[in-house]
Amino acid sequence: MTTLRERKTYRKAVLRSLYGGVERNRPEVSGATLRDELDMPDDDLSAACAYLAGEGLITVDWTSHKTPATVSLTHEGIRFMEEEEESDAPPQGD
Repeated sequence: MTTLRERKTYRKAVLRSLYGGVERNRPEVSGATLRDELDMPDDDLSAACAYLAGEGLITVDWTSHKTPATVSLTHEGIRFMEEEEESDAPPQGD
């Protein structure tokens, strides 16, 4: 069984990968590519994507096997990641 810490780590990894894709002008990623990039089991990837889609941060086209076919960040997901990036940045001097 996946722990809460692992689930949160998987969700962050999915968001970071998708955000990196947006920066490289790759707004949509196949589920297989995402799974291979993150080295994540199908069940955990599906659970992470379902959660993030429920939060409105990503959109997912699902396969008939309930695994992600394609995944992309929503506008809200991009804003969320920008806020994360800004909060992680060191403070700027005046």
